[in-house]
Amino acid sequence: MDRSSPCTTVVVADDHPLYRAGLVDAIGERPDLELVAECAGGHEAVERILELRPQVALLDMRMRDLDGLGVLEAITRAGSPTRVVFLSAYEEGEVVHGALTAGAAGYLSKETDRTEICNAIASALDGEVIVSPTLPGVLVEYLHRRSDPRQPKLGEREREVLRLTAEGLSAPEIAETLGIGATTVKTHLQRVYRKLGVSDRAAMVAKALRLGLLT
Repeated sequence: MDRSSPCTTVVVADDHPLYRAGLVDAIGERPDLELVAECAGGHEAVERILELRPQVALLDMRMRDLDGLGVLEAITRAGSPTRVVFLSAYEEGEVVHGALTAGAAGYLSKETDRTEICNAIASALDGEVIVSPTLPGVLVEYLHRRSDPRQPKLGEREREVLRLTAEGLSAPEIAETLGIGATTVKTHLQRVYRKLGVSDRAAMVAKALRLGLLT
């Protein structure tokens, strides 16, 4: 690397300490990147980004206090030029599309290796939209579903409940798996019933299969 070239300044935000530490270490090994702050939550990330004005913010999509989209919206409202790259375990087309539409410079799976993550940070300033190799197909599928008027529009949690129901889990088991209340699961099921025009679990799963919602 040409040492006269300025480093790309980076803020990292992730509420999982071990994963965040791995990102910090990876960035520290790159002579073309300079970590200026690490944050354990979204509100802290907003403060540090607006204070330090890094060129790139590497954000966990889901954080307990304020999620990555909330951070992006806050700094955009404040006029920050910082480019945002999301890291997430969530790879649903709806989520990825929403993030990129909101102005993210990239969306990477948390399974992406550290070299590719650092390369994405370095590329974020070039105006490219960077996504993990597995995600374009997910996006295409989502856009296809969205353009099909026969496809009911289910929310992310509704799809999770539908999928787990199709796998044979009961409402209490789904609640435990997703870390939500059984009553909330039943509410999601009722919404899916209404959107699919069915009245029971078996009919819901059968119609979801016909519509390709479980593929």
